Order: sequence, then C-alpha cells, then structure tokens
Amino acid sequence: MHAYVFDNANRQAPVRLNLLATLYDDVSKRHLEAVGLGEGWRCLEAGAGRGSIAEWLSDRVGAEGLIVATDLDTRLLAHLTRPNVSVVRHDISSDALPRDTFDLVHTRLVLMHVRNRDRALETLTASLVPGGWFVGEEYDAMSTLADLGVNATERLLKTGIAMRRLMTDRGADLRYGRSLASRLEAQGLVDITAEGTISLWRGGSPGAALVRASYEQLADALLEAGYITARDLQADLARLDDPSVAVPSPILWSVRGRRPLLSN
Repeated sequence: MHAYVFDNANRQAPVRLNLLATLYDDVSKRHLEAVGLGEGWRCLEAGAGRGSIAEWLSDRVGAEGLIVATDLDTRLLAHLTRPNVSVVRHDISSDALPRDTFDLVHTRLVLMHVRNRDRALETLTASLVPGGWFVGEEYDAMSTLADLGVNATERLLKTGIAMRRLMTDRGADLRYGRSLASRLEAQGLVDITAEGTISLWRGGSPGAALVRASYEQLADALLEAGYITARDLQADLARLDDPSVAVPSPILWSVRGRRPLLSN
C-alpha cells in the first residue's frame, strides 16, 4: 500500500510545512549555494510544499532564470505569482519530466514517501542538463531513536513508534536519506557529497512543534489503525510541551551530485 500520509489538504499541513521551513531552509540554502547557483539558472523544486525555497530560488536566479515548482497538491503554492516561477501539479512517481532541461533539481523530504522512488529519482536526474546539479534532502528516521541509557532526558514516545509503523505501512522508506548518496552514484552522477543534520529537540521548541504537528496530522489514521490509544497520544502531545523532555531529531541527509558533462 502506498499513500502519502502528510496530505496538503489536512488542516495541519501548513503548520507542519512552515515548521519544516523554519528548521531546514537555512540548511537547504547552504547546499544550494554550494553548487554555484546563480542568475539565469533553470531550477526544478520538486515537492515544493509552501514554496519557501522556490521563492528564494526565484530571487537568486533573477528575471532571466526560471523556477518550476511542483507538487501533488498545489493549493499551498497559489501565492507564487512571480513571473519567473511556474507552479505545476505533478506526481514525480509516475509523471514524466522534460529531459536535459534544468541546471538544478532540488527535493526535500519527497522521495522517501513516494511509490516507485527509483523511477522518480531516475526521472529527476535525467531532467538535468549535462553538468547540472541534483540536491536531495531526505530523512534517516531510524538511526537516532531515543535512548535513556545515553541521555536520561530522552523519551521514546509511543506515538512516534506508531507513526513510523504507519508510514512504513504506507510505503515510506524511513532510512532513504542514508542510501541517497549511493543511489546517485548508481545513476551515474559525480562529485557526490553527503552531510547529515541532527538536533536534540526539547519540548516547546520548533522541532518539538514539528513532531506535534505530525502527530496531530496523523492522529485519526493512527487511532483508526489501533496503533496508539487516545490516552497515550494525549500524553505524548503533553510531553512535547515539556522542556525537560528531549526527542532526538531524524537525520536530514543533504546529498548532492552532478550530472557528468558530455564527452567530446
């Protein structure tokens, strides 16, 4: 079964996406700048969410550049009315992209969720011009689970266990970020680098707020599946407001690689 659990139609989606931007936009911008992003570039922002990175890219590429911002559900991108930004409804797991077109392709927390993710990655990298850059950022959500033996403030929340179970049931690969570098190498990309970002999120912090928004967005599905009780869910939501409780974040792997130049 493959179904994206974090639907943009859910009332919690804007909150969750805004928190992701707060936590990770600076990380993404640093990696995008590292590939030499400049004026006139043609960029694909696949899975654009609320469009914060697409807007930033729009400023960086200028009037002569182009940003194509795609998503399964574009309702949260309606504000992107800039002349150098095109918003397109697109399913990266099944829909085609023009080949040899973009100087830069960026995704964040997209491929780990989609069905046919191998095909999706191939489609994305094939859309690069020779010499173009792919920057993909995906979670490894399994390597940093809470451990009381290491840090007495950490809590392995029952709702977190239930959420990871639901996501796996729906086809998500919760360790995809860790494998992304080798997947880019298999696609023939070169100059590959990978860097992980991890934090300890205290109750009441933006990171804990992201966890809360995720739990609240999935609450009905988790309760319906019987993966968590309402009592345990409410107890975990309360813990996320408690500064004495710490939750290790997933590792966000930021991985970039370049499509080789054509040989003479």
